[in-house]
Amino acid sequence: MTVAEISGPECLSRPLTHGAVLAVSIPIILSNITTPLVGAVDTAVVGQLGDAAKLGGVAIGAQVFQLLFWTFGFLRLGTSGLTAQAKGAGDDSELAATLQRALLAAIALGVAVLVLQIPIGGLGLWLMGGSAKVQNAARLYFAWRIWAAPFVFVNYALLGWFIGLAEAGRAFALQLLLNLVNIGVSILLVLVLHWGVAGAGAAALSAEVVASVGGVALALRELAMRGGRANLAKVLAAAPLRRLFAINTDIMVRTICLLLAFATLTALGARNGDAALAANGILLDLFGIAANFLDGFANAAETFVGQAIGARQRDRLADAIRLTSAWAVALSFLASFALWQFGGAAIDVMTTSPEVRAAARIYLGWCAMTPIAGVAAFQLDGIFIGATRGTDMRNMMLLSLALFVLAAALLVPRYGNHGLWMALVVFFVVRGFTLGSRLPALVRDAFDPGLRAGAQ
Repeated sequence: MTVAEISGPECLSRPLTHGAVLAVSIPIILSNITTPLVGAVDTAVVGQLGDAAKLGGVAIGAQVFQLLFWTFGFLRLGTSGLTAQAKGAGDDSELAATLQRALLAAIALGVAVLVLQIPIGGLGLWLMGGSAKVQNAARLYFAWRIWAAPFVFVNYALLGWFIGLAEAGRAFALQLLLNLVNIGVSILLVLVLHWGVAGAGAAALSAEVVASVGGVALALRELAMRGGRANLAKVLAAAPLRRLFAINTDIMVRTICLLLAFATLTALGARNGDAALAANGILLDLFGIAANFLDGFANAAETFVGQAIGARQRDRLADAIRLTSAWAVALSFLASFALWQFGGAAIDVMTTSPEVRAAARIYLGWCAMTPIAGVAAFQLDGIFIGATRGTDMRNMMLLSLALFVLAAALLVPRYGNHGLWMALVVFFVVRGFTLGSRLPALVRDAFDPGLRAGAQ
């Protein structure tokens, strides 16, 4: 299937097929599985030093950045749904305006994070806990990687725009560039030049800078090909800005809740010792790879659901939900099997510490369970993002987080680190159930002009 058939202007006149879903999903899967590799590569390279404290410091630092950066993940998620709907409506000038609004927001928020880096770093590392050696390593990693913030946010906006356009190949190229640079510079700085933890942070910074420059170049070329232009008045028009603010605020609350759940897992794990903390960090990296593998179909749902709503094609909306979800469920079982069978070998690659290897294997079964437990939540996220139903996502996530905290409070005192992973599984299942309960309303209201104007 050609790019034009899945992303050209005539694509919405054809029925949505399994082939079309795979043509978009596979490049996005390849792109998404590289997303957690920045933290995973940092963990793996520092893990070769054989120091549990340094490895734990990178694990804590990576979690702080995951919490910090994905607090602003609405720059990717909101941009994707709005772009897909603009494409479905055939509005090239709005496509350009959507990108420009997202880039302006990314730069402004990135600068704000840099200005506030001292209190952000102090609070984040304090919340994570860990021994004095772990904290020292985490501070050094943070001091380097924090300067990537504006470039990370620009990359979020670019990825969301390309995914909304169904230009999955370009999203993959952008992430591939980022991770190749990160891998190469990490090896050079940490293992060759012996910069240690500082080298891992500097490598992540270098990768984000290179990727953002390459992404802007790709976006400018895409706009030139489409002939889409937007003047400043259109970019700053009040109505679309209000819609952008409403959607992004809801998604931001949802994202903060999601990341707080993972931060809680890391913070409570730190209280079980450096080995358990490092083991949880490795397992979360493996889970992140599996989750992003599944998110390829959630991202495809964002694209196809948004385009169907923008084009006002009810049957195509139903097909988008059905086809992308069927593939996601099938792949969740494959991902779970892969984690169970090959997780031990991956652990050995990511650390040379015997105590960390042993601890990670104890909890590997829980990690292997997460793709199946979470597939409904992941897929419904994509569907609701494409429909720009931010209010539903926010409300159901708040409820899910509350039940996660309750589960952790009940299970951790009795089962320790096993209880943490049990609570995480509960969290995923509750997210899927609560969002699923709102799906009929999404389908019913998808073509209501009031909702499309930004009520959700």
